[in-house]
Amino acid sequence: MTAPMLSLIMPVLDEAASIEATLASLQPLSQRGVEVIVVDGGSHDATAALAAPLCTRVVEAPRGRARQMNLGAAAARGERLLFLHADTRLPRDADRLIGAALSGPHCWGRFDIRLEGLHPLLPIIATAMNLRSRLTGIATGDQALFMTREAFDAVGGFPDQPLMEDVEISSRLKRLSSPACLRQRVVSSGRRWEQQGAWTTIRLMWRLRWRYWRGASPQRLAREYRHVR
Repeated sequence: MTAPMLSLIMPVLDEAASIEATLASLQPLSQRGVEVIVVDGGSHDATAALAAPLCTRVVEAPRGRARQMNLGAAAARGERLLFLHADTRLPRDADRLIGAALSGPHCWGRFDIRLEGLHPLLPIIATAMNLRSRLTGIATGDQALFMTREAFDAVGGFPDQPLMEDVEISSRLKRLSSPACLRQRVVSSGRRWEQQGAWTTIRLMWRLRWRYWRGASPQRLAREYRHVR
């Protein structure tokens, strides 16, 4: 069997309410040969059973986004890897965009993001996320990180930590190349800011990032972050 050029890895936990719609949106990519791997972290609902007919493979893993993504990468056959959150939607031609981005000097990258929701601050938050990422070379998981298999292996995959795994792998990947910062947008849920309050969430995230940069342990920071999966 010919190996796919791109493998999409999606860590999930208790996503039965939305997993079918999420995977249905990826069918055009699947039809073009993209491998879609769903990594279930011990869901208590029917996530895995609902996902199985709509993806290439369901992998069972211990709970923890970093562990789930690493196990998904180990099961993947693609030369390029794309890590996608279950509440994030890709551009229709994401496979072509990633292929073009990784055909030059970049070995990794991410998309710009648009946050979906009703809060008036969401467009401003998304713009700030995109700008910050360009200035720092650091990407978040919400921006759909992608990379070559060679780069993923070179940095040892995602660090086994409960928070900031996306920040840490970005820092390591930066040593290999600058990121390809694609202006095409993924669409991600703004529910975190709407449910917990936009300013409260912004302050929390900046405080956690600052403390992580200052050397605080991810385990300690995770206890303060209510949305750790």
